[in-house]
Amino acid sequence: MMHMKLAMMLGEGCEPLEVVAPVDALRRGGVEVVLVSVMPERAVMAAQGIRMQADATIGETDLMAFDAICLPGGEGGVANLKACAKLEEVLPAFMDDDARTVMSICAGPTVLNAWGLLTGRAATCYPGCEEGFPEGTYQGQGVITDGNLITASGPGYGLAFGIAGLRRLAGDEVARKVAADMLFQE
Repeated sequence: MMHMKLAMMLGEGCEPLEVVAPVDALRRGGVEVVLVSVMPERAVMAAQGIRMQADATIGETDLMAFDAICLPGGEGGVANLKACAKLEEVLPAFMDDDARTVMSICAGPTVLNAWGLLTGRAATCYPGCEEGFPEGTYQGQGVITDGNLITASGPGYGLAFGIAGLRRLAGDEVARKVAADMLFQE
């Protein structure tokens, strides 16, 4: 399998577990993950007062150079993702390209919904955030994969979400090995 590259998008107020757990699984499986701040600075204050350091800001990043984009949740983080014009510009191209992957967890799928990108797709989100989703989109809690879209319903699914992303980006064998190495029961 070829080398894959994912942009993990960070906004002030993002949920740290929804960043760290999938990044850990993806990097263990050989996916290059770049933490990209949608804020003017690389330093991002996540939820629970956890400071995170991005590798780059969105202004320094060509998102089209990535194979995948991940949108974590967290109420403040999601508001900052929704305010990012560059992200709004590239996400439709990612959703329409089966060779690319879009991952989104917790309240993150509301970003996709706000931009009309969930129509005809199966997805999940944090319970209660599905209000306004297109009919038939919301599939309940857990991790839902629909083609090139992977969604999960909250921080408790962070590792399973990361393994699902790894399965898509690096294959079943790599995903199984990383899951086993992490003592994760799929």
